[in-house]
Amino acid sequence: MQKIKVLFVCMGNICRSPTAQGVFRAMVAREGLTDLISTDSAGTIAYHVGSKPDRRARETALKRDVDLSDLRARVVSSNDFERFEYVIAMDSSNYDDLLELCPSGREDRLHLFLDFAPQQQVREVPDPYYGGAAGFDRVFDLVEEASQGLLKQIQDTQLSC
Repeated sequence: MQKIKVLFVCMGNICRSPTAQGVFRAMVAREGLTDLISTDSAGTIAYHVGSKPDRRARETALKRDVDLSDLRARVVSSNDFERFEYVIAMDSSNYDDLLELCPSGREDRLHLFLDFAPQQQVREVPDPYYGGAAGFDRVFDLVEEASQGLLKQIQDTQLSC
C-alpha cells in the first residue's frame, strides 16, 4: 500500500501548521501507522522559509510531549496537490490561497482542518502569533481534536481496504 501523505498549511509555517504536523505525526506513531501515513507542513508565504517553528509553539508542544524541533518552514507549491492526498488549511484565508494554487481536478484534496472536528463551535484555527501563551495552548487543543478526526477518517476510508 502506498503511503497516505498529509500536508498542513498556514500562513508562515511557524505556528499552526508545524503544530498540526507534530501533533498528527505523534498520533500516527502512537497508532503504529508511520509506515502508512506521512506528514509535512508548509506556508502560503515565504517569510520564514528554513526557520524552526516559533519558540512558543515548540514550548507548548514539548509540554505535551510533542517534539517540533526537526521541522523547518517551507512554502507551499501547486505540486503539493500532486504529492499529497490531503492538503489541510488552518483557516479560510489559507484555504482561499490554496484554492487559487490548486490544479484543476485536485480540489477534493483540499480541506479546512476544523472540518475534521465538527463538534467544535469555531471553523478556523486562530493564528496565535501576535498573542500570548494561551493562544498557543488553544491552537494545540484545536489541532489535537481535528487530528483525531482526520486520523479516524483516513483509517475508516483509506486504510480499511
